[in-house]
Amino acid sequence: MSEAGGGPGCGFPVPQRAPWSLVAATAALCLVSATSVWTAGAAPMSREEKQKLGNQVLEMFDHAYGNYMEHAYPADELMPLTCRGRVRGQEPSRGDVDDALGKFSLTLIDSLDTLVVLNKTKEFEDAVRKVLRDVNLDNDVVVSVFETNIRVLGGLLGGHSLAIMLKEKGEYMQWYNDELLQMAKQLGYKLLPAFNTTSGLPYPRINLKFGIRKPEARTGTETDTCTACAGTLILEFAALSRFTGATIFEEYARKALDFLWEKRQRSSNLVGVTINIHTGDWVRKDSGVGAGIDSYYEYLLKAYVLLGDDSFLERFNTHYDAIMRYISQPPLLLDVHIHKPMLNARTWMDALLAFFPGLQVLKGDIRPAIETHEMLYQVIKKHNFLPEAFTTDFRVHWAQHPLRPEFAESTYFLYKATGDPYYLEVGKTLIENLNKYARVPCGFAAMKDVRTGSHEDRMDSFFLAEMFKYLYLLFADKEDIIFDIEDYIFTTEAHLLPLWLSTTNQSMSKKNTTSEYTELDDSNFDWTCPNTQILFPNDPLYAQSIREPLKNVVDKSCPRGIIRVAFQQHTSFHFSAASSIDAEDGLRFMQEMIELSSQQQKEQQLPPRAVQIVSHPFFGRVVLTAGPAQFGLDLSKHKETRGFVASSKPYNGCSELTNPEAVMGKIALIQRGQCMFAEKARNIQNAGAIGGIVIDDNEGSSSDTAPLFQMAGDGKDTDDIKIPMLFLFSKEGSIILDAIREYEEVEVLLSDKAKDRGKDPEMENEEQPSSENDSQNQSAEQMTSISQEVDLIDQESLEESSLNSHPESLSPADTDNAASVSPSEQNSNPAENHETTSLDGECTDLDNQLQEQSETEEDSSPNVSWGKKVQPIDSILADWNEDIEAFEMMEKDEL
Repeated sequence: MSEAGGGPGCGFPVPQRAPWSLVAATAALCLVSATSVWTAGAAPMSREEKQKLGNQVLEMFDHAYGNYMEHAYPADELMPLTCRGRVRGQEPSRGDVDDALGKFSLTLIDSLDTLVVLNKTKEFEDAVRKVLRDVNLDNDVVVSVFETNIRVLGGLLGGHSLAIMLKEKGEYMQWYNDELLQMAKQLGYKLLPAFNTTSGLPYPRINLKFGIRKPEARTGTETDTCTACAGTLILEFAALSRFTGATIFEEYARKALDFLWEKRQRSSNLVGVTINIHTGDWVRKDSGVGAGIDSYYEYLLKAYVLLGDDSFLERFNTHYDAIMRYISQPPLLLDVHIHKPMLNARTWMDALLAFFPGLQVLKGDIRPAIETHEMLYQVIKKHNFLPEAFTTDFRVHWAQHPLRPEFAESTYFLYKATGDPYYLEVGKTLIENLNKYARVPCGFAAMKDVRTGSHEDRMDSFFLAEMFKYLYLLFADKEDIIFDIEDYIFTTEAHLLPLWLSTTNQSMSKKNTTSEYTELDDSNFDWTCPNTQILFPNDPLYAQSIREPLKNVVDKSCPRGIIRVAFQQHTSFHFSAASSIDAEDGLRFMQEMIELSSQQQKEQQLPPRAVQIVSHPFFGRVVLTAGPAQFGLDLSKHKETRGFVASSKPYNGCSELTNPEAVMGKIALIQRGQCMFAEKARNIQNAGAIGGIVIDDNEGSSSDTAPLFQMAGDGKDTDDIKIPMLFLFSKEGSIILDAIREYEEVEVLLSDKAKDRGKDPEMENEEQPSSENDSQNQSAEQMTSISQEVDLIDQESLEESSLNSHPESLSPADTDNAASVSPSEQNSNPAENHETTSLDGECTDLDNQLQEQSETEEDSSPNVSWGKKVQPIDSILADWNEDIEAFEMMEKDEL
């Protein structure tokens, strides 16, 4: 997002039809002056410390960019664990994620304008020459229209914008003659066939060489696209039109936006997540501000800023009013149904909504921005990074974190808006966490699981395009940047487009007079830049007062599952049976649910484990995702196991080892296959090994693409196996084997969660939160009353059901079928990790209260009269079934 045009500022009135250069200049002046408002509320950061942190960001960028150029270029992205490039078709497919890769040196193009922002002008000039010399846009590869637009087209336009700026300054790029713009124009024409639909909405994918629908294209049969995919084109396409004079690009992007606006749900003014590109029917009718919709809202407001078209602001304000009315539940932002906006469509939030506080700054609505940002920061402080998805009671829903920059983006804009040094401290925390947990010898690795700290072999291009840009600008003073950042607007990929485009080639800049607009409160159509003295009435502690109530919102939140909520809502844990028959039916039903829960608890997937390489030169910085075993030492309940690794002979470990002296006191490496896992474990244990790592024999297998694997026993009693056993796919195992070949002595740590990087894990005595299995096992042992048994059901069985497509297990009639569901069926894609894990919060006080309450009620009510409120069991079940119907609508939600 651009600071120009947003945030609390001076309160200068802007005439409704003023030239857009005046609007942009006034908006920029507003934000510049806003930074002086906050001089208290948090200890100010010295100029020296800000410079130190800025230099640290530069060093981090050099580490990421340098390793990409050394080990990956000209590939699209770096694989930082294996120190090589990711080339489409040469690595196992990751599904839709790979649609961003087009064999066009994606990371280099995405990093172009970052180099200039970070004052690396010589490197920028070299990078532009490489792009012009090496990059081919005519590859036979199917790519995402959305990703190619924001990353490649946006990257080329951002690079061109700063190339002409540098050329005007007279020192660098004197040879440049719009070559990047010509490449952008070529790419723009390659994307245009995607718009060949009756609606004007683009196909989600296109073949760069063959376009759409040709037999060679291998695409063109799709019927659906996401709202953000179709609605995040206007900035890049309009800029391309304004730069080149070719109006066709802006026309196509406007038509797509117009169609989405016309298809909004008229009573709620919300849009859905996915839409049919031919009929315009909503396919997914849930609505939020996260994945699938996010940048559609962003581009409506920014199109107004860049292009000066009032209709975009009016549309944005109409949507924003609906968002604040239905979706915003401060500090939460929860998806709803577009036709029933009072009904929540999810019980969790995704990480992409972290951009929204920054957009609210651009809007000038600061209070909810502060609230949501603080809630997100509290989640980050629990897990070092923002999980891909987390529940309304702040538990992990999806545990991955691909180094997304949206939270850093919002942190930057909140600092620009308030000048509050608190946000500098937030940025400092982000820097420390990246270096401590994500930094590896060949770059920065995404987090496979924020709970275990394990890594994924990916470093997406947006990490260099956005993260370092926002972090550097956060700590930079105006004189630290070689150009005026206020003259540019940020795209959703943080590429820079100049605001002077608003007055260039304006043939398409006209108000859409055919659309209907909803009557709203006049405050939604302010034509002035918000005044900080109104937003923060002479109180430098205003933002702090908003944040303070949220400081412990995560710690104090107790997990509440479906059953417990249902009981609280419908019975308040006090209900009387209408008759003895109803009482017997109710007790029998709860007993069946308890038995079902116990069965599912035994069958459920164990959480992933971590193998951390702690010897030189890794020092704990490389963490591999490992599959657990259903036998042997449980690493979630015991101290981690540390030792040097040694290969067993025979390597398959299926017979008595011939090299017991080599594995004695070490962690044995064994290859999968030819015998049972338990047999391998017994053989290495008999040879004196302190642990075992089984490496997959399927060459090329990886935790990046395969579901989590857990090793089963041999059907016999495995209590004799006392050592920990973990499983690594071939790719992760090769990292250890390669390290042995290069360094000979390799020491690893087997644990349920990675320890601090860069330190000796043996010296690490920090108290770690107990794993979910620990807390579940402890609670299972303690729960003796009915209310506690119900709690066990809701936290494990029913939550699993609602998230893993088995809500029918709530019905007594289906308990036999539900109980027979295998663990693999319960979690068909553990790689997406729908398991919900507590964010370290404990609710023992609540559980104890419930236990005492239940015991008291049992003592005083021998005739099964449990309170004062009378509600037959049929009524309770009917109410539950209503809730279940809502949950069934959620179960197919995917990021």
